[in-house]
Amino acid sequence: MKLPNGPQIPALLQMVRWITNPMSFMEACAKRYGEIFTIRLEKDSPPMVIVSNPQALQQILTNDTKELEAPGEMNDVFEFLLGKHSLITISGAEHQRQRQLLMPPFHGERMRNYSQVITDVTQKVISQYQIGKPFNIRSATQAITMRVIMQAVFGLHEGPRAEKLQQILGEILEKASSRLIVTLLFFPALQRDFGPINFWGKQMRRQQEADKLIYEEIRERREQPDSSRTDILSLLMAAKDEAGQPMTDEELRDELITLLVAGHETTATALAWAFYWIHKLPSVRQKLLQELDSLGNHPDPSMIFKLPYLNAVCSETLRIYPVGILTFPRVVRKPFSLGAYELEPDTVLVGSIYLAHHREDIYPEPKQFKPERFLERQFSPYEYLPFGGGARRCIGLAFALLEMKLALATILSSLELELVDNGEVRPKRRGLVTGPDRPIQMVVTSQRQVKSPILQTSTV
Repeated sequence: MKLPNGPQIPALLQMVRWITNPMSFMEACAKRYGEIFTIRLEKDSPPMVIVSNPQALQQILTNDTKELEAPGEMNDVFEFLLGKHSLITISGAEHQRQRQLLMPPFHGERMRNYSQVITDVTQKVISQYQIGKPFNIRSATQAITMRVIMQAVFGLHEGPRAEKLQQILGEILEKASSRLIVTLLFFPALQRDFGPINFWGKQMRRQQEADKLIYEEIRERREQPDSSRTDILSLLMAAKDEAGQPMTDEELRDELITLLVAGHETTATALAWAFYWIHKLPSVRQKLLQELDSLGNHPDPSMIFKLPYLNAVCSETLRIYPVGILTFPRVVRKPFSLGAYELEPDTVLVGSIYLAHHREDIYPEPKQFKPERFLERQFSPYEYLPFGGGARRCIGLAFALLEMKLALATILSSLELELVDNGEVRPKRRGLVTGPDRPIQMVVTSQRQVKSPILQTSTV
């Protein structure tokens, strides 16, 4: 087998670069070795082939479950947080079963329930910010997405348990985003306490405390079922697979945490980036406000969701600095032809979403924020894939886009905002995803005259 070319530096040094700055590492490799290259993160582990060519990505993502497999064990790095029964850490028939149980809450009529939650939460959060007082926009978007998840997914609106769970989960996710935790994830032998250094143990105790609260909520729901509830936990508890079996408590816990991690951190970061670009580029902000204002004071959320320039801004935000920079890994199970390469079993294939989104042949001036590119042409699912693709495509993508668009519309229609510092912000690793390399400080300069464009009763 002849693998694609790649860096020849020791695997440990490749791992260090992968942990510290995966974007620059991939860009350097692509510049030297091309759109398909091989890296090795561990001396005795199978090679990892990184792919950003759309045709090769199509081959990979359309061959899921055939010559290739997306095994859950390849995602063991997530297990410490998500558990053994998460959609991310399972595979095969179990993965297919859980995915089928999870899909219904994120489609069709269910979505109208979430639009009201999103706008109510957004309005409540932004009402706390005072004119002239700077704030970190990412803290604001994190508060919005956390409360939306707590209400839409967990069905917890207020009360001691809701407040305690929100606090602990926030701490868990914040600590899990540190570079130290990432290093520990890639070096399992370090996942223990070292005398006075008990960082890992503290994180595990936080998770045990959160689990206790989640299992208490599940137990009470089982003892006092309420068919009128529409939160995702209630829907999942009522769901049954083809054999008539419901999810176990452990499966429910793991999927709830998965939805929290996948739907909170990622959307909060994407929203923060959107506010940064909208206010860094006055022409973008002006066009977006004109489009929002053209709907009048009380358009239906479905009208907001379909706005072309708002959609283009969200799409460009997810293109230029995707929160998830890689597809989930696939493993070759049978000899597999990828372009000019014949790959043997056990070879690991990973799509680079970041590199695919920065191809100059597809996105001219890829480092420039240009929403218009999404108005001028449509991109294939192998050229533009912020939510991954194939059997592991994110099931919550419609929810994430709904939340982005309604939160942006609500805030931009209500407040005049400015960046405190117009300097450049770059992406960096934040846990297992990416985020801004410094706080994005904003300030409210005034209230806008146009009222929030969201109806109190609405459908999407």
